[in-house]
Amino acid sequence: MNKLESGIFVRNSTLAAYRALWAMMTIVALSLGLVSPAFAGSSNEDVQTAWRLLDYVAVDYRGAVANGQIKNRQEYAEMTEFSSTIETKITGLAASVDRTSLIAEAKAFRGLVGAKAEPDDVARAARALGTHLLAVYPVPLAPAKAPDLARGAALYTQNCAGCHGVRGDGHGPDAAKLDPAPVAFRDADRARERSPFALYQVIGQGLDGTAMRSFSELPSQDRWDLAFYASQFAFTDSDKGEQTWKTDAALRSRISNLATLAGLTPAALGREIGPDAADAVIAYLRTHPEAVIEEKAGSLTVAHEKLQASVAAYAAGDRETAKKLALSAYLDGFEPVEPALAARDATLMGRIEAEMGNLRAAIGRGEPLAAVKDRVAVLDTLFSDAEEVLSPGAASTASTFIGAFTILLREGVEALLIVVAMIAFLRKADRGEMVRHVHSGWVVALIAGGITWAIATFFIGVSGASRELTEGFGSLFAAAVLLSVGIWMHGKSQAGEWQRYINETLGKALSRSSAWFLFGLAFIVAYREVFETILFYAALTAQGSGAVILAGAGSAVVVLGLIAWAMLRFSAKLPVSEFFKYSSALIAVLAVVLAGKGVAALQEAGMIDIAPLSQVPRIPVLGLFPTWESVGAQILTLAIVVVGGWYNERLARKSVTA
Repeated sequence: MNKLESGIFVRNSTLAAYRALWAMMTIVALSLGLVSPAFAGSSNEDVQTAWRLLDYVAVDYRGAVANGQIKNRQEYAEMTEFSSTIETKITGLAASVDRTSLIAEAKAFRGLVGAKAEPDDVARAARALGTHLLAVYPVPLAPAKAPDLARGAALYTQNCAGCHGVRGDGHGPDAAKLDPAPVAFRDADRARERSPFALYQVIGQGLDGTAMRSFSELPSQDRWDLAFYASQFAFTDSDKGEQTWKTDAALRSRISNLATLAGLTPAALGREIGPDAADAVIAYLRTHPEAVIEEKAGSLTVAHEKLQASVAAYAAGDRETAKKLALSAYLDGFEPVEPALAARDATLMGRIEAEMGNLRAAIGRGEPLAAVKDRVAVLDTLFSDAEEVLSPGAASTASTFIGAFTILLREGVEALLIVVAMIAFLRKADRGEMVRHVHSGWVVALIAGGITWAIATFFIGVSGASRELTEGFGSLFAAAVLLSVGIWMHGKSQAGEWQRYINETLGKALSRSSAWFLFGLAFIVAYREVFETILFYAALTAQGSGAVILAGAGSAVVVLGLIAWAMLRFSAKLPVSEFFKYSSALIAVLAVVLAGKGVAALQEAGMIDIAPLSQVPRIPVLGLFPTWESVGAQILTLAIVVVGGWYNERLARKSVTA
């Protein structure tokens, strides 16, 4: 059967080939966090500029106005200009259900400045508006890992000491030439009103009207290193702060992660524990930021906190914020430990996923506050169970090995079914020279997976939303492609169709588009599984023995190799029509499964609403999830399969009678 493959991928799939390449780039970008899932069209720069100006006004307005009178006309003119710019920036942001309220709040803030309000009132309003702004238009609030102060010191000496001074006193060799003078980081009064996040923003954006330029060319982690280094000059009583930190459990609960520490000002903490104690604690934490992430393995503190904040927002009548916080509880609090929990107790993981979706649906429906509190109480209990399962003592050599083995086997089989079917098809078509494009696709997917792991580990991190979006869009794209290929294969399984197809395509050259299609499809189906496997193995590596994990993975590779060999040998013995019949059925089943998985992943990322369907069981391996949306997607896919089969049968009957 010479030149068989040309028509399948040239005539029927050329467009899909180009879409595959586009989807490939999009999925990789999503997985690396390079595309914002909620506001991809919004200007992060405008959000950051508005927030930075709010922070600046909150600190410096005190030098412009006192007791309703202007103290410094130049400073007051600057405050007036900045408050107007803040309103303009917020007004120009991408459409959102909460943008109108932000605009009104920005207008009111500008009115406070114009009315020469008291500095404390202006500072409170600026902080509140900044908090609300970041809730609606999120930008990175914390470093991906604990800041490296040694790196920060080197960057400071290279870029900042010339103006701000080696000791942060504002008396660098170039300071005398500058107007206004550079900030003195050792000025404790100013430093108490400024967070590391505020410094990070200024480092990245610069400060209009001053000599402070943007250092946006520095990687994000470098800017965080530099921000934390500059933030520690004014606070020196680190030993006292360490003692307070280690003996005060409530304080450790209050500052439980890098995001909280990065956004915390000493003044805000001082209102809770006293100024002196706050200065000491800040001195310790800003010189030892790693202290806030020295938590027990599997801690779900963030998830607990986000759920309680969600209930508080719901009780206050702010349903949208409550829903966002509930989503954040999943993406930021639970999703990072989900792979490890799935490896140890998949049933518990499934219950938590389902309850998190039900909570968001309940908030969206506006259920009574008592009902929402009951759902949160259930989740708190499930989270506590998960923390026990994830504790280091709960791990065993056997559970680690089984987890590593089953994860790779499960994810590998999904990709293997499609890739092996493609290889078997090409060999039956006597187009062995095209097999290399399939092999290139899955090999490049493995390489891309390795790059993804390296970047996610050492550079920018992969957010929970990006993980779910990668899985969701990858699944849906693969399902769409498989539908078209499966229906085509079913058509060729009809009596006489295959020989007729051979006669029509014999001798036609294979186009470059077909080669790209083979590569693209193999890449997409393999990368999706590689990406998910990386997440699971990263979680296992953090909690288990590397040798045991390697043994589990190696065993899975051996089993996958045997499965691939058996599939290729079995398919080689099948008659062509039977091969197409079984392959089309297999591909149809995979398309239905991937459709359900894709919609469920997008629901977990908050991109699609959730309408629970309690009558349906949760069977992830079949892509079956108890929501109307995911089940509906599977029903639609199945309907397309049925209609495609009916259409092929009809064409076959016509060709027989013709």
